Amino acid sequence: MTEPVVYLNDRFVPASQASLNIYDLGIVLGATVTEMTRTFGHQPFRLEDHLARLYRSCKYVGIPLALDQAELFEISMELIRMNSGLIGPGDDLGVVHFVTPGEQPLYAGSAAGSARRTPTVCVHSFPLPFFAWRHLLTDGAHVVTPAVRHVPPECVDPKAKNRSRLHWFIADQQSQAVDPQATSLLLDLQGNITECSGANFLICAGRTVYAPTSRNILEGVSMVTVRELAKDLGLAWVEKDLQPYDVINADEAWLTSTPYGLAPCTKINGVAIGDGKPGPIYHELSAAWSRLVGLDIEAQVLGTVEAA
Repeated sequence: MTEPVVYLNDRFVPASQASLNIYDLGIVLGATVTEMTRTFGHQPFRLEDHLARLYRSCKYVGIPLALDQAELFEISMELIRMNSGLIGPGDDLGVVHFVTPGEQPLYAGSAAGSARRTPTVCVHSFPLPFFAWRHLLTDGAHVVTPAVRHVPPECVDPKAKNRSRLHWFIADQQSQAVDPQATSLLLDLQGNITECSGANFLICAGRTVYAPTSRNILEGVSMVTVRELAKDLGLAWVEKDLQPYDVINADEAWLTSTPYGLAPCTKINGVAIGDGKPGPIYHELSAAWSRLVGLDIEAQVLGTVEAA
């Protein structure tokens, strides 16, 4: 095999042959639920948790899947096995699952008879581009709160991970007009901190970690991992409404996300957080995560992999 494989609608196919019909509701309506898992040392990290959330999202949205979770797990493991053979021993994969309701026959016209009425199910992977996140670990993230607000949970519950992300696209344009490397951090309609487009957001004061309320955010698998590690390290964890004021006055702030796990956030809207450098609690948690997976995550992202 010289190219990666993709699982699409009941079969594995070469990536170059994997495509969606333009009438798919994932394209027509942006109706797509999704998950992303990563590997450490070519082994998936908390794949079961990601798949469990995918199935909860499908149930919430109303997309019935013929595959059960155990079957999709085995498909995912086979795809990881095949595609890991195409990358180096120090590289790892991002593994993406997405599900749409299928194709919309009303848009297909004369081709409506061949429209796929069952859900579209896809699993694919890509080598993680660690260079894209190196600046987060060396300098820390700069989060900007744009004018665009978070979609209220009264409209779409954020616990269902989806790809309806036009508001994020607009938000990033606004944030990156301030700083080309900025990460958008959205506020809710009341001015509370919520989350970033691909990451949860946390702050730390002393040895207490503060998270936005779960009503307003997707509870990321990476954030759950940080919460578990924090408990092991004797850190307190508090969930509450947070405002930019709290972030500015925090000792540390962090992003949690599947590709890099944990990254320091050193600035919000141009104002330094703490001393403007990655802090000691960040380093404690990062080292604990590396021990958990048996791989120096920070060294991998920065370009040199060492055993933890």
